[in-house]
Amino acid sequence: MKTWIFVVLAAFVAGAAAQTWTSLSVWCNQRPGSCETMKWATCEGPPCNCNVLVGSNIKQTLDCTKLVPKCFLMKAEMYRAKKGLDTRTGGKPVETAFVDNDGIYDPDCENDGKFKAKQCNNTEECWCVNSAGVRRTDKGDKNLKCEKLVETYWVRLQLTHKPVTTPVNEANLKIAIADAINKRYKNFPKNLVDSVEYDADARMVVVDVKKPMGDRKDDLSQMAYYMEKDIKVLPLFKNQEKFEPTIGNQKLEMEKILVYYVDEEAPTFTMQHLSGGIIAVIVVVVVAVVAGFLILFFVNRHRSQRYNKAQQREMDNM
Repeated sequence: MKTWIFVVLAAFVAGAAAQTWTSLSVWCNQRPGSCETMKWATCEGPPCNCNVLVGSNIKQTLDCTKLVPKCFLMKAEMYRAKKGLDTRTGGKPVETAFVDNDGIYDPDCENDGKFKAKQCNNTEECWCVNSAGVRRTDKGDKNLKCEKLVETYWVRLQLTHKPVTTPVNEANLKIAIADAINKRYKNFPKNLVDSVEYDADARMVVVDVKKPMGDRKDDLSQMAYYMEKDIKVLPLFKNQEKFEPTIGNQKLEMEKILVYYVDEEAPTFTMQHLSGGIIAVIVVVVVAVVAGFLILFFVNRHRSQRYNKAQQREMDNM
């Protein structure tokens, strides 16, 4: 009797699994591109797999239940840009923070989606990047050494919002932003939203998102990249909603964003990183300072000579 019950249950489970598998396959075949976290992805089956083109006939498999690694997102954007398809059109938290002035490039990724420490963008010019894929050194040739991928542990998001009628303060703003980040970006930990500062006159919001140094579990760059796209009204999600924290019954519509990155180790930019205009200004200032020192030197020398001559005359008259 027990054997018969087991056989019936096994048949029932197998039938249910087969029905689920068939439904999943139909879903994949009938809804191409239905990947929640990547609007350009295509889902096919059986078995059901979602992927996105990152090169000519090169597909990158995605896990659409999670945020897609930034490195894969950038490769997909670069490929689409080359094909003429649509892509995208409060100050430093610390002195070593820096912004992504280079924009997107065609990155080299590890199998798990992490950036390789050295990037060359398919050229002979290379540089080192952090875990967010942002350049943190001067550019060099193919012999450039990047010993390791330096982790970004602190991201500052500087945003502004459109006018609202609901009173806004730092206390309710922090709760609203932490909730919105958690809901929109795949349960991103609320506790990593470290602080929120608010300038009511400028309608500027400064959000510091931090994780402990040494933490490799949470990727701040993924969340920041998805948010940047949302605010620029070019979401990467299949769902084209905006990032809009809610205070009371009113949504805050964000309109500008600037992202600063702080790494576990300071970047190593040198004078080569500065623009020609800035270098020219520095040269002019240095020349002016040197000229000033030379003038002071000759004036003091002339005074010293006059003083010595006066002393010599007094001694001759004695």
